[in-house]
Parts: sequence; structure tokens; C-alpha cells
Amino acid sequence: MAGPVSRSEVMVNPNSATVPARADPDVVDIALVVPLSGPAGMFGPSCEASAELAAEDINAAGGILDRPVRIHPVDAGAPLSDLADELGRLVAQQRIDAVVGWHLSNARRVITPQTAGRVPYVYTTFYEGGESADGVYMVGETPEQQLFPALSWLRENLGLKRWCIVGNDYIWPRQTARVTQEYMWRSGFEFVGEAFVPLGGRDFRPMLDVISRSDADGVLVLMVGADNAAFNRAFARAGLDQSMVRLSLMIGEDVLCASGSGATTGLYTACGYFESLPTEVNMGFGSHYVQRFGSAAPALNNIGESCYEGLLLLTALAQTARSLEVTAIDRARANVAYQGPRGEVVMHGAHTRQPVYLASADQLEFNVIAELTP
Repeated sequence: MAGPVSRSEVMVNPNSATVPARADPDVVDIALVVPLSGPAGMFGPSCEASAELAAEDINAAGGILDRPVRIHPVDAGAPLSDLADELGRLVAQQRIDAVVGWHLSNARRVITPQTAGRVPYVYTTFYEGGESADGVYMVGETPEQQLFPALSWLRENLGLKRWCIVGNDYIWPRQTARVTQEYMWRSGFEFVGEAFVPLGGRDFRPMLDVISRSDADGVLVLMVGADNAAFNRAFARAGLDQSMVRLSLMIGEDVLCASGSGATTGLYTACGYFESLPTEVNMGFGSHYVQRFGSAAPALNNIGESCYEGLLLLTALAQTARSLEVTAIDRARANVAYQGPRGEVVMHGAHTRQPVYLASADQLEFNVIAELTP
């Protein structure tokens, strides 16, 4: 059995030139595709730290298929054509055995043609649904698991029926808005307006005008990282936080901090993991994370933790299949389950099934208030 690798072997500089040219078949090399720049770049540090911790834990338990794991960060915030070229080279030259990562759906769309059927690709982000490329396995929740139960809970418990949707102008917000409108129309909600801004945009005036004129009870926010934080500040400056609830999905404690405590009144989110989740396994994981990286570590949040889950899922898939080949994994995936910080996670098709929770913001922290039922 291969022994653990050192920290310097677990993480390397985010540049494909540092990935070995497959000189060592006794190591599992994994491209960790996470945002290190751009609007989602604030999530990069927590993604890297969580993935590093997962690699160390996996290696301490014997690695994947008795081979130690090495992870190699790739910047998902790079131009999409550059990202596609980089992953294409890594796969074609057999320099990586798998891809794992949290990144936006537009990045996933250019990665899947490079990996499909060639190496396993574990996508850790909640997303709009519908991904069916060969060899792609999803950790994150779809709207049916995450968003729709949250809307139902908010209506039943807070009486919120009229909703406006705002988001960044790319695949995930657009597609999620479309399926959410369909859900609202068949479920007795009122959809009263929508507005989108480009990634990196900061002129929220037209968006805030749409919200103000909509007479909505709630605003569904489908915005990314720094854009989400900037929108929260603009929303509060406009005084809209005093009369409308926000349900924001792509948000962690790092976004709360960037928003500021004065901009989080009436803010809710739903996902499969919170640092404050009061379960024994999660409290143990949080302690493990702090012991490893210290009190000044990147904030532990659902986005970063998803990369830990992604590496656990890849390990479970490979160990069950006794192979990293996509065809072998596909034959075995129906029998895959594992225990992690989120509790028991089981495969259902190419997606996982896991508990999903609703939380409310208390200034710069989240308080879990309900477990949601799809």
C-alpha cells in the first residue's frame, strides 16, 4: 500500500506545467478546477484548503486504489477557451487521472467535451440540472432538491408568495430562473419580475428598479461571489432589506463578510452543508479543519466544503469500481455511498442524494433553521 504524500506533493502551483507528464503510474493525479480569479475568485482559498484536507485524509487512509493522491489546481476563472485548452492538454497527454472542482456552469460546459468518457469528472457545485455527459458525477444539488423546497418552506412559514428573480447573465442563473418560473406557475406562486447583470457588473440600478416596482415579497438572488456581495450592499442602501426577504443560493460566510453585517437582514440560503450544522460529524470536521489550517484559515463554507465532498465521492466511486476508468465506474455507481461531513451521501444516477438545509443570516453567520424535504 502506498504511503501518504507530503503537503508539498498534495498541492502544487496552479499551472499545468507543474503536473507530471505521467511519469509515476503509482500516483493518482487530479486536476482541481476552482476559481482563483474573477467574480467567484473569493471562493478559491476555501476550495483549495478543503481539497488539500481531503487529499491528506484520503492518503492517510491508503489513497485511491492503494495509490497516493496529488491534486493540481487549475484556475476556473481563466478565459473559457484557455480553460478548455488546458484541460484538453492534461487529458490528452494522460497527465491527470480525474477532474474535481467547484466552478461555474459556463466552465463546466467547456470542460465536459475534454473529459467525456476519458476521465472521471466530479462536479461539486449545485447547478441548474440537466448535465448528462459521459463520466460526469454531480455532488451538488439541483433546483428540485434545493431551491423548490426552500421556496415552499418560506411560503408555508413566512407567507412569501410573490417573487422577483435577479442574477448574473450566464447559464446557471438563466436556466435556474426558467425552471423556477415553471415551478412557480404550477405551484401557486406569483412570479413578478426578473433582471440580470453581466458577471463582474456593478450597475444595479436597473435591477433595483425592477425589484422596487415588482411589489415582491421575496427576491431570489442567483449571483456569484463578489457580485453577490456588491448586490447585497446596494440592496440594503436602497432600503429594500426592510420590506423584502432574499433567498440567495451561491453564498457562504465569505460572501456574508464581504457584504457586511448591515446588508444581511432578511437573507436566507439553502444547501447541503453549513459550518454551523449541529451534527456530531460536522462539528468534528470543523474542528479537524481548524486544527489543520489554524484560526486564520479561509472561512469554511458550503462551496469550499463541496471540494472535500468531491474528492470523497471520487474515492468512493473508484474504490467501488476498483478502477478509475469511466466505464467501470458507470457500472458500479449504483452501489456507491459514503459518509462525510454532510452525513450519508448516496448516488442516484450520476447525482448524489443528501440532506439539504435552510439557514438564515445572523449578521455574518448562518443559523440552520430547517431540514428541507424535496
